[in-house]
Amino acid sequence: MSVLLVIVGLLVVPVVLSLVVEAMRPRPEAPSSLYWDPSITIHYALIDGQRIRHIKTGRGPNLVLLHTLRTQLDIFEKLVPRLAGGFTIHALDYPGHGFSDIPKTDYRPELFVGTVEAFLDHADITEATLAGVSIGGTIALLIAARRNPRIKRVVSINAYDYGKGLGITRGNLVAKLVFTLARVPVLGETVMRLRTPIVERRIMEGGVADPAALTEGFLTHVVASGARVGHYPAFLNLIRHAHLWEDARQVYGKIDVPVLVVYGERDWSYPEERRRTVDAIPGARLESVPGGGHFLSLDQPERLAELIEGFA
Repeated sequence: MSVLLVIVGLLVVPVVLSLVVEAMRPRPEAPSSLYWDPSITIHYALIDGQRIRHIKTGRGPNLVLLHTLRTQLDIFEKLVPRLAGGFTIHALDYPGHGFSDIPKTDYRPELFVGTVEAFLDHADITEATLAGVSIGGTIALLIAARRNPRIKRVVSINAYDYGKGLGITRGNLVAKLVFTLARVPVLGETVMRLRTPIVERRIMEGGVADPAALTEGFLTHVVASGARVGHYPAFLNLIRHAHLWEDARQVYGKIDVPVLVVYGERDWSYPEERRRTVDAIPGARLESVPGGGHFLSLDQPERLAELIEGFA
């Protein structure tokens, strides 16, 4: 009996502790301005009943930037200044990300694709280049495969369409441990409620070739957005549906617009996974960026800007 009580205690105590930690966690307010460029106005659009944070800046052809899972439009803090002179840049936070609303729903690829397409309609964006990183790159390809008339071309950067959604576990040991446990019911919720800025920083470091590429402003705002009420359950839901992103390749053959596929040399994907994606897209052009990781807009913004400018 005593052994049983000990086992129950070992199981219950962490769960209870995690609930207390989450209940006491400070809740951030949405920033009123961008830490990296206060001159850019933050807007909110009502998309399918949800408030979606977005920005618009620059002048020229439309360029829509789509971020990775768990990050937000701030991942383009280094890229936007380099491209705003030649493009009208739009960027948004997906539902459950950044400082957009967090709906209680399943975070499947259809949610993100539908939200971005609705945003294009809301903002009346035409002849656009979609440039996305990770799931952003996959979202852009899925929208192109649907032959959305508002899309003129796509730049897919480190597309997240491999490894049954486990690509993020290749970042480092901390990411492997956290995201493996996150898929387990109860245990995943407990781990997420016990998250700390130190752990989140370490996970983010797995996304860049050089940890110095992560600015303090970016890390601070990603951690803050993740402390919002409802964020961790939504993110867990996304993780548990992440295997669905691999199915995206099945429709790439329907794409009929020019596509530039870009990979960081040190991206999480394996060479054979990259080739499989490129081969599935009719006429796709491939570029590799030396010294680049998964969050390519952070650790190689200059080269990425050159590639986008040259293609779009």
